[in-house]
Amino acid sequence: MQVAIAARHGELRPDLQQIIEEKSQKLLTYFDRVIAIEVTIDFEGGRVKAEILVDAEHHDNFVSHETGDDVLACFHAALHKMEQQLKRYKEKRRDHRRDTPLKEMPIEDQE
Repeated sequence: MQVAIAARHGELRPDLQQIIEEKSQKLLTYFDRVIAIEVTIDFEGGRVKAEILVDAEHHDNFVSHETGDDVLACFHAALHKMEQQLKRYKEKRRDHRRDTPLKEMPIEDQE
């Protein structure tokens, strides 16, 4: 699995890049069919926008973004949103068979 980190209109310090990469890889604990993760930090006029795209097997990309003043705060908020999306999707996939009622088994008379 690969993590791509990009910065628009500015640069990220190497320590921030390392933190973002390590935290992004923890998304695998929520959904193990992740193929690639793209993190984009956009510095736009004193504001910071963090966007996370997760490419998963057999599904369209998951997207989350957050805008604020601090790089790490925005990234953590976007990461939390992504975790929630992946958890919901995994639960939906796991529980989809439980929506149908179970076939009733005939009860044998015990005499």
